[in-house]
Amino acid sequence: MAFKWEFPGGKIRPGESPEACLHRELMEEMGLRIDVKRPLDPAQHRYPSFAVTLYPFVCTIAAGEPVLNAHRAVVWLAAEELPALDWAEADRPVIAAYRESLRGGDPSPPIPK
Repeated sequence: MAFKWEFPGGKIRPGESPEACLHRELMEEMGLRIDVKRPLDPAQHRYPSFAVTLYPFVCTIAAGEPVLNAHRAVVWLAAEELPALDWAEADRPVIAAYRESLRGGDPSPPIPK
């Protein structure tokens, strides 16, 4: 979604789990190795010409600094600041679910644009 903020990730390859896809995509897109802390519920969204299912995870950076290999910008925000950005429609339920799931200060994931 051009000019919209979205969470990092990408298309799941045949035989690949959503978690393995996230590890691969974050390494390719941002040069990051992550630790997955917990999953959030999948989120489905139908755009006018296609549909997506997002498989979100709460993660921390295990190694690396964000490098913009596939994005124009990256920000790291507190959970209460996330709704202020112009998000892709599919990502909005993920933000709501993440904020609802917080029980004491998990760090927000990096947000590439």
